[in-house]
Amino acid sequence: MEQTEQPEGSDPRPRDPLSGTTVVTLAVNLPGPLAAARLATLGAAVVKVEPPQGDPLKAGAPAWYRELVAGQEIVTLDLKDPADRARFEKLLVRADLLLTAHRPSALVRLGIPEAVRLRGLAHVEIVGHDGDGAERPGHDLTYQAAHGTLSPPAMPLVPIADLLGAERAVAAALLALRARDHGTEGRHVRVVLDEAAHDAAAAARFGLTSRGGPLAGGLPGYGIYPTADGFVAVAALEPVFAERLAAHIGRTQEELELRFASEPAAHWERLGEELDLPIVRVRQPGGG
Repeated sequence: MEQTEQPEGSDPRPRDPLSGTTVVTLAVNLPGPLAAARLATLGAAVVKVEPPQGDPLKAGAPAWYRELVAGQEIVTLDLKDPADRARFEKLLVRADLLLTAHRPSALVRLGIPEAVRLRGLAHVEIVGHDGDGAERPGHDLTYQAAHGTLSPPAMPLVPIADLLGAERAVAAALLALRARDHGTEGRHVRVVLDEAAHDAAAAARFGLTSRGGPLAGGLPGYGIYPTADGFVAVAALEPVFAERLAAHIGRTQEELELRFASEPAAHWERLGEELDLPIVRVRQPGGG
């Protein structure tokens, strides 16, 4: 990478914390590409290795796929083919970290743990389950189902386990790289999506978002209210917000329902801005 001269007295550290770091990723679907994209925004050079059939995310959400892989090098390889495997090994020579999202047995069949060990790479392994259930199949929907964050029969709007797992993978990458740089234990980190789903469900588990909880309709100042043409979300949790909401709009749920229903959502959003109150029009998925 070409280096530019630093002005005298300037900070010599790179602007991006992962500048000069190369990440090779075999991870397809969602958590891996999300994590790789985040590492790229932190300055890492990302080489995305895809199987001959491609990344399923590209077929299911092509626009999101393009957003996530922007600026990355895309390489199509069949790791079971000797020639392609040799190309993959060359990629690992210049890599600092490998990101994977396979079942443990699949990684072993591909010889990935040995390749990582021989080259001293940092390795972040995204898996669905750990321990005795490490080979159990799963996806975001089943992780959420297991930990009570679904409201059947509605499908989830947000893949909670995948998103939280991706952020954990980014943190794991930073830890693994640091361990590699310092020659200490911890250069291999396993991120478990089922554990991410468990932690994401804590709010419901401890009563915050369960039916009637303070974040699920138990407080008048924290809820979703119909307006003349849609809905608004009101999040006046802190006492200063709650008192301001009570003084200008209403204190009880009944008072708030009547007032909000009297004007369109845009009116209440503007009033929220004027009064410094967290009131936002509920938009449809996609921003509409």
